[in-house]
Amino acid sequence: MDYQRWLDQLDARHGAAGLATAVVVDDKVVYEHTLGYADAAARTPVSPTTVFRLASLSKAFATAVTGLMVDRGKLRWNTRLVDVLPYFKLKDVQDTEQATVADILGQRVGLPHNTYDNLLEDDVPYDELVRKLAEVDNTCAPGQCYGYQNVAFSLIGDVLFARTGDFFDKLVERNLFKPLQMQTASYGLSALESSKNWARPHHAGKGHTWVPFEPKETYYRVAPAAGVNASIRDMELWLIAQMGGRQDVLPTVLLDVLHAPGVATPTEVRATPWRHARLSDAQYALGWRVYTYNGETLIFHAGAVAGYRTMIGFFPKYHAGVVTLWNSSGAMPSGLMPMVFDDLLGLQHVDWAGVESDAPAKAAPPRKKKPRKAKHR
Repeated sequence: MDYQRWLDQLDARHGAAGLATAVVVDDKVVYEHTLGYADAAARTPVSPTTVFRLASLSKAFATAVTGLMVDRGKLRWNTRLVDVLPYFKLKDVQDTEQATVADILGQRVGLPHNTYDNLLEDDVPYDELVRKLAEVDNTCAPGQCYGYQNVAFSLIGDVLFARTGDFFDKLVERNLFKPLQMQTASYGLSALESSKNWARPHHAGKGHTWVPFEPKETYYRVAPAAGVNASIRDMELWLIAQMGGRQDVLPTVLLDVLHAPGVATPTEVRATPWRHARLSDAQYALGWRVYTYNGETLIFHAGAVAGYRTMIGFFPKYHAGVVTLWNSSGAMPSGLMPMVFDDLLGLQHVDWAGVESDAPAKAAPPRKKKPRKAKHR
């Protein structure tokens, strides 16, 4: 695999302030690499235990812990929100009565995309935004169409507190972080800043430089949607668990539910050049996207908050996956993961990241039919 060379080219092009990535195959970390700085001003290097904000990769932790609570009889996937949260209300009475736990976690509650994210960024309190959901015209009835949410998704924290008496972050810590031995994983801004080694967010400066700035509280206020902090070492363990390597924590019967396609997301197929070239279908499951990537099922998610970007993806059939975290706003690293996917599947090489030229590839060459390197399981 040429991943090391591509990462060296990314570094030479100042494509990220700092970055950590890993490749996992058959429950083993077969490749791990870090580059750049956790803090470019202080010249603090990224290490495998440097803590990054995960942004929307946090959603899979929320759905996993919900699944564990479902298994323990605390609630059901089809539990209606109104039966747990008396204050929950959508504009349409029938929609309010129908909306379930699976609808909010599967991004199919029927609200327009990213409802009230703009007000969240303007520091309007989460509780107020939840009440204001009743003022929004639904795009469709719950369960009928896709609409990506952060505020509505985070109602799961309220549901779990009502049904278990435990705060959401403590449930995740006790049921996921600790048993998986994710030793640097946490929730919230104060936890990030108290980490021994944490990645500052950066914006682009003059002359191919990166300038650190203070992380923002904003999306930490919707913790289930975007509140997790973790290192690449933590995420290697998480990837192994999501691929079925920790049956004691996340059994296959639950993973099958979490990864099952639930609602079509057709715009994803056209979102970027690599998606347009490689994807023939895109759906949302529970905290995960499910793509058909050159005929193979890919479980995937990406995240972004100010100064941080994250990506994770794996092929269940081949028990192989990749996770990448970086602490700057540039998009160049996002093209690396599909380059690794192409290599794993034996597809012709395409410079999706633009590390070998001045711009990412816009179109792919003809697809090959059979993987040559990936292992069957």
